[in-house]
Amino acid sequence: MSKIRVLIADDHGIVRAGIRSLLEGHSDIEVVGEASSGQEAIEQAVRLQPDVVLMDIAMGDLSGLEATAEIKERVPSVNILALTMHEREEYFFAMLKAGALGYVLKESEPDELLAAIRAVHTGEAFLSPSVTKAVLEDYLIQRPEQAQSRYDRLTLREKEVFRLAVEGKTTREMSDILHLSVKTLEKHRANMMRKLGLQNLSELIKYAIRQGLIEVDENFS
Repeated sequence: MSKIRVLIADDHGIVRAGIRSLLEGHSDIEVVGEASSGQEAIEQAVRLQPDVVLMDIAMGDLSGLEATAEIKERVPSVNILALTMHEREEYFFAMLKAGALGYVLKESEPDELLAAIRAVHTGEAFLSPSVTKAVLEDYLIQRPEQAQSRYDRLTLREKEVFRLAVEGKTTREMSDILHLSVKTLEKHRANMMRKLGLQNLSELIKYAIRQGLIEVDENFS
């Protein structure tokens, strides 16, 4: 039986050493490399093509979000598991949108990390129970049937702005695509956000995922 080949990406050497020590104690897992920055994680993933990348979010040169998106674009077969201290929802949803298949907190027990690696390796989603609980509670509070009706009240132009904003387009890019002045574009975006009751991009992404208005990732189910 072949081993699960893992790349550890974290900007703290002591953290990488601790994870390596934990993983090397299991016969079905092999640590094939380490990366201390987002850019190095991309380079190592392309060169080594591991089965799983353990990706920290907060790294110096390039965030784990950016590194995840780049790796998934360049090496789609690599599955990415976020291993982070960030428990807030916006990080969770952003990592899923970037292409991560799992999300585990650094405060988790070792057995949880091992289970997450094995699940993600087989293409299954894995979320830390504490994160899942927080997301579900917030989801229930939001009452999605009301949220959907808010989306239906958007104009066609506002829905176009919504789609482009979720895709990460800048104001200038949206302006060029829709052939609108920046001022007009910003007016449509402000109206769209007001109608949806949202304040920023992270809330917009969460809303879009909850309502099934965008795909999180083709491997995430």
